[in-house]
Amino acid sequence: MIALTQEDPPGEATHWTAQAMAEAVGISVSSVQRIWRSHGLQPHRVRQFKLSKDPQFAAKVRDIVGLYVDPPAHAVVLSVDEKSQIQALDRTQPGLPLKKGRAGTMTHDYKRHGTTTLFAALDVLEGRIIGRCMQRNRHQEFIRFLNAVEAEVPASKVVHAILDNYAVHKHPKVRAWLERHPRWTFHFTPTSASWLNAVEGFFAKLTKRRLKRGVFKSIVDLQAAINRFLAQANDAPKPFVWTADPDRIIAAVRRGPKC
Repeated sequence: MIALTQEDPPGEATHWTAQAMAEAVGISVSSVQRIWRSHGLQPHRVRQFKLSKDPQFAAKVRDIVGLYVDPPAHAVVLSVDEKSQIQALDRTQPGLPLKKGRAGTMTHDYKRHGTTTLFAALDVLEGRIIGRCMQRNRHQEFIRFLNAVEAEVPASKVVHAILDNYAVHKHPKVRAWLERHPRWTFHFTPTSASWLNAVEGFFAKLTKRRLKRGVFKSIVDLQAAINRFLAQANDAPKPFVWTADPDRIIAAVRRGPKC
């Protein structure tokens, strides 16, 4: 049964279920579940992955992890990205509150009131977030955001910005802006490796804690909620701490799916 679990099931099914396995081997469903648990098998679960094919993967990982672990003196390390297409969703009916024996409820359908994009820069050393909500996600908005960050970072500091490979970040006008601001240096994550960007953790927290169950009757309502969440996060900032060994990351990618 253990060997069979690691093979494709018959017919058009994509994975084994306890019921299907019980019928195939002639034992009870509870026995199948017990055996799977004892051998750490979970055919109902799947983990997604994508390996970076960037030829400079190792060098970029070491560069960015080096900024996290041992930032240069007299410098600010910023993790920069944008969370685009945040929808202002208003539920069609009021939900019922949480109470004993019943989870909170919300309707499955909703009304759309437009979208906004959050540009954010995480100060890795201090844990503070600089954020701006804008209607679109173009190089014009990105340059406006860079100007806002430039105004907030002390003039005596060098700025190291970590970004992904989104085309907006490499637009000719963005490169021209970078040439006019020599204290800035861009560090790009490897392709298909935006998880290396620390601000992604903040975006996940924002989605889970504020947006997923939020009810927003307008774009203004949505943006105000995001700004309040940013202010709350900055009231008690937590510095970003990198703990993963870059050598192990590089070795795992080189092994590929076999790992």
